[in-house]
Amino acid sequence: MNSFFNEATPKRSVTHGAATFDLPIYYFRDDAFALYYTADFESVKAAMPSGNLHPLLLPGGKAVVAFCAFNYIDTSIGPYGEIAVALPAVFGKPVTATKGLLAALMESKYPGFGVVVMHLPVTRVEARDAGRGEWGYTKFIADMHFSITPEYLQCRMLEGDAHILDIHVKRKGVYMRDKKPLTTFSVLNGNLVKTIIPQQATKRIALMPRGSHVKLGSHPMADSIRELGLSARPLMSFYCPERPAILPAGTIIEKGVRPMQGYLGKDRTADHTVEYPA
Repeated sequence: MNSFFNEATPKRSVTHGAATFDLPIYYFRDDAFALYYTADFESVKAAMPSGNLHPLLLPGGKAVVAFCAFNYIDTSIGPYGEIAVALPAVFGKPVTATKGLLAALMESKYPGFGVVVMHLPVTRVEARDAGRGEWGYTKFIADMHFSITPEYLQCRMLEGDAHILDIHVKRKGVYMRDKKPLTTFSVLNGNLVKTIIPQQATKRIALMPRGSHVKLGSHPMADSIRELGLSARPLMSFYCPERPAILPAGTIIEKGVRPMQGYLGKDRTADHTVEYPA
């Protein structure tokens, strides 16, 4: 019987810092939820590591910023937590507002579409070292406290006593199947890396979701997000009742781009908790 995970088999073992693992990495089960906000176009454009990366331009002259939380329950490298701050963009030619809306709907089916990984904190040193060493992902160690209920999914993220952000997503929206891969852009050793991540998700998507929010704390990561000029309310939410995925090695698509290290943080043991409040 054919299986999603049979589409890719480990081809090599790699070591980066404290992490030794096989590529690709398998993600069998997780809690995944996200919010999308509009933001100031010029501020998002200034965050791009390459002049060939163009933020999605929506009607009204706005760009898009995504907050995605993952409580990885079962993976080939063990459980951990992760929160991504991602900037949807198109590699190649600038997009008009009409084409930007089309790209937002089509995502990875649109030529050149992907998300620039601005921040990607995780709860394990091994996950940080693997992400920075293999893909150049902007990872650092943070504490994450997930709350999973029948009504909402939530994560509170801190670095020690410093509050970074809260993300709270209500369980609402239209059900749909989504087999589009997730495409990311990151910078490794001055090279722009494109990574195509196959996934098979069931999603619930809601537009202008009431009761869902991101709250920013007092932390360098939070300050850099504020500079993007986020809208007061989210544009869209989604969560995934199921979402297997496969993370392979990336491909260099441009050399000599601007550095994108993100916040580095410190070597530390983070708290990663999950509660199911009654």
